[in-house]
Amino acid sequence: MPAQAYSGKECVCQLRKGTCDQSCVRGMLETPFYIACLRLTGRRCVVIGGGDVGLEKVEGLLACDADVTLIAPEAHPSLVELAGEGSIRWEQREYQSGDLDAALIVIAATNDTDVNIRVFDDAERRAMLVNVVDVPPLCNFILPAIVRTGPLAVAISTAGASPALAKRMKREIGELFGEPYATLAILLNDARGWAKATLPTYQDRKEFFESIVNGDPDPVELLRQGDAQGVRDLIAAAQRSHAVV
Repeated sequence: MPAQAYSGKECVCQLRKGTCDQSCVRGMLETPFYIACLRLTGRRCVVIGGGDVGLEKVEGLLACDADVTLIAPEAHPSLVELAGEGSIRWEQREYQSGDLDAALIVIAATNDTDVNIRVFDDAERRAMLVNVVDVPPLCNFILPAIVRTGPLAVAISTAGASPALAKRMKREIGELFGEPYATLAILLNDARGWAKATLPTYQDRKEFFESIVNGDPDPVELLRQGDAQGVRDLIAAAQRSHAVV
């Protein structure tokens, strides 16, 4: 639920206003977020809450090879299955402060205000990343909408202003930057070893890759036509022209 939907209803943040007056989210649109891609492989991440939203967050973390622990008295059947096969750890009980020890990220997906605030406070004391789903003032990071195609990932954020807009943008960006771009990324990655071994400076390598990406013919158009060999030929020509004699 977007933050605006709480206006006039029971306050769910740490300010304890009684009735939400939106004071906790004023200025959210002006907040400068630091955008980063986290490497979660093998890192302990905790999800509090075993419902539909908890399942979504667990699946997102597993897609990044995180070491996921679920804290929930009850869990969605799919989460029970993930625990049964050993893909996640499931602590079948209520949240405890010690659950955040040695964790990098915690995501709280509960409808219990007291639990949400405890999770936020416990995480802040540990200086760790915390996101309480749909409660922006109880987050020190937000989760953007993600478009993934092969190795490519495009993040979309409206700073919580409109999840509906982010969803539309995700669909349109997915249509615009699809499989040809992912294939090009793979082909360019294959050339990185040659570039590092052959081209002596960062500027040399930058010019090499830009000559391919912005080349004539357009490598993306070639891939849209199914001509991967044409792109390989472009890369080979660029290697010949940029090779240090």
